[in-house]
Formats: sequence, C-alpha cells, structure tokens
Amino acid sequence: MTVLGYWPAEALGLWVQKVFETMGCSEEHAAIAAEVLLEADLKGIDSHGVARLPGYVRLWRKGRINAQPQWRWEQRLPAVAVLDADAGLGLVAARVAMDRAIEMAAVYGTAQVLVRNSNHFGIAAEHALRAVPHRMVGWAMTNASPLVAPYGSSERLLGTNPLCYAIPAGNRKPLVMDMATSAAANGKLELAASRNQAIPEGWAVDAQGLPSTDPLILQKGGALLPLGSDPEGAVHKGYGLGALVDWWSGVLSGASFGPWVPPFVDFLEPAPDQPGLGLGHALGATAIEAFLPIEEYNQRVEQWAERILQAQPAPGHPPLVLHGMPEWSTRAHRLQEGIPFTEAQKRPLHQLAQELGLDTPHENTTSLR
Repeated sequence: MTVLGYWPAEALGLWVQKVFETMGCSEEHAAIAAEVLLEADLKGIDSHGVARLPGYVRLWRKGRINAQPQWRWEQRLPAVAVLDADAGLGLVAARVAMDRAIEMAAVYGTAQVLVRNSNHFGIAAEHALRAVPHRMVGWAMTNASPLVAPYGSSERLLGTNPLCYAIPAGNRKPLVMDMATSAAANGKLELAASRNQAIPEGWAVDAQGLPSTDPLILQKGGALLPLGSDPEGAVHKGYGLGALVDWWSGVLSGASFGPWVPPFVDFLEPAPDQPGLGLGHALGATAIEAFLPIEEYNQRVEQWAERILQAQPAPGHPPLVLHGMPEWSTRAHRLQEGIPFTEAQKRPLHQLAQELGLDTPHENTTSLR
C-alpha cells in the first residue's frame, strides 16, 4: 500500500505516551508503555507497534486493564520471584519483572521472574534486551490470545506464544531472536487484511481445520497453525514450543492458560471460569561472567558471529545475516527518516485521537512531495 507520510519517532512516542496518560496511567508507566510500542515500529515490526494502541484503549474501557496497578510480589527462593500485575499493562509489568530479574542475577548469576494477572506485553525483544547492557543474556516469553490450533485439530487451544533471547555480542549490536511459536503472528494477518492480500498457505486453517489463505479467517472461526504447519515441516516442534511457553508463562505463574487466556483481539471475549489470573509472562537474565570473563566471551562471540557472516551464500541468495541485524538497520533508518504510515495505519489513530479529545499525531509528508 502507498506510504502517505512519516511520523517523526520522538513526536509519535510523546503522542502515544499522552494516550496512556489519558487512560489514567502515571507519567512513568505511560512513558514505558509508549517506548515499548515505539521500538516495535522503529524496528519495522509494525504489527506490534502503535497499531496495537487502540486495543489497549479498548481493554481499558472494558475494565480489563488497570491503569494504576499495585504490584504484588511473591518470593520463595533468592533468585526466583512471581509478580501479580494487578491487571496492569503488560508493557510495564514485563519491564518491572525483567529489571527485578536483572537485580537478582547480578547477585546469583541467573534469575527469573514469572508474571500473572497481566495483559499483552508488546514485542518480547524490548524486555529481553534490558539485560544486555548489564552483560547478561535476557529472555522473555508470554502466552497470548487462544488463536492457534495444534495440527490435526480445528480447536484453538494455544496462543501465538512468542519467545525471545537477546544476547550480548561484543562490539556488535546484540543478537536478538524474537519469534512467535505459530507459523505467523495475528498481526501479520491484520496487515494482510488491510492490504487486501491473501496470506500464504500453511499459516491458518478454517473452522473445520482445512487450509485457508483468507486474512480474515480468524474472525470467521478459523485458527493459526503452529510453526512448521504440517508433519513434513516438523509441526510438532512448533506445537511443542508453543505449549512450553504456555506452561512456563501460564501454568507455572498462576496466570490463565490454554484456551482460557484472556484475548487481546477484539473478536473474542474472555472465556468463563478462567483458571488463574490474566496473561502470564516469563522473563529471565543470566550473567555472562558467571561462566567466562567478559573479555574472553567478547572475543569468542565476535569470532562466532564473523564466521557465520562469512558463510558462502547458496545460489540466488543474499549473504547471511544474524538475528536482529535487519531490525537494527531499520531502526537506524527510521530514527532519521521517521516511521512510515499508510492510510490503513493512520485512520485508527486519528479516530482514537478524536475519541480521546487529543490532537492527531504529527506527520511529515515533505519527503513525499
């Protein structure tokens, strides 16, 4: 679709912060939430950036997001804790949890925090990356709206359930592997629908469990498929990873799990008699220097990265990249040029501004003239 203009990154972030403040969030929490969404757009993950903002407002209006949560902590062992997020923004709760994990890992070498009674936490990478400046590996995962049917079933039992690792890489930008455990994230279908495009085969099935390329199939009772899509693609691996994330984030934390996870999407309502509370997240950090001196580690990881990047490309393929490299490149470009938007991306934000009595986001169209 045609790019209409660009949102200057700083101005867009301040506008998003204002939306969260209008919901009743503190200035601190609103700034954190806005930063997480903005980083998704800066890195080109448009399905999880400001496009998600109307969804948070919708859940707040329904009373499912508490704009002024009171954190409640449980800690049975020195390096493990559980946070009850009091139905607050997952964007904020996940950061609070990761920062606590980093504090504990600085003492014990490794630590993790599970979160329950939370909401959608944006892109996992922005939470996992919190650990990297502390010379730590960070990881983050969350369960999500029940939109995924295990292969061979037509019943939606799991979420897209993303998981992420962020790894220090010496003088290089951190390596970041952030992935849904389904064949595609719901946001990819939403983008395809806004562009009137079919989705690839292997992403989804209809309500009877038959393959579908309809980007609106989820609203019609269909389901996403696990990563791998079919037995030949090792679908059992995607199914297993999605189940692991649900167990770790939901079952173990005391959050809801499986088909009872409270949905973020607007075409589903929460299931009755939910076991547990809200969405669940799992976040952790491990100190590099618990295993190797940092100088030795940096030398080894740089050598490892360089060797992968020197690999001979297969015929017709570009040179290899490391996980995170495309996103870091996009971020640098968009910080300079702004975040591009189409009519389909602009319209819901302008409608949201009108509903909340706010000015619309600042736009820059000079580069298009």
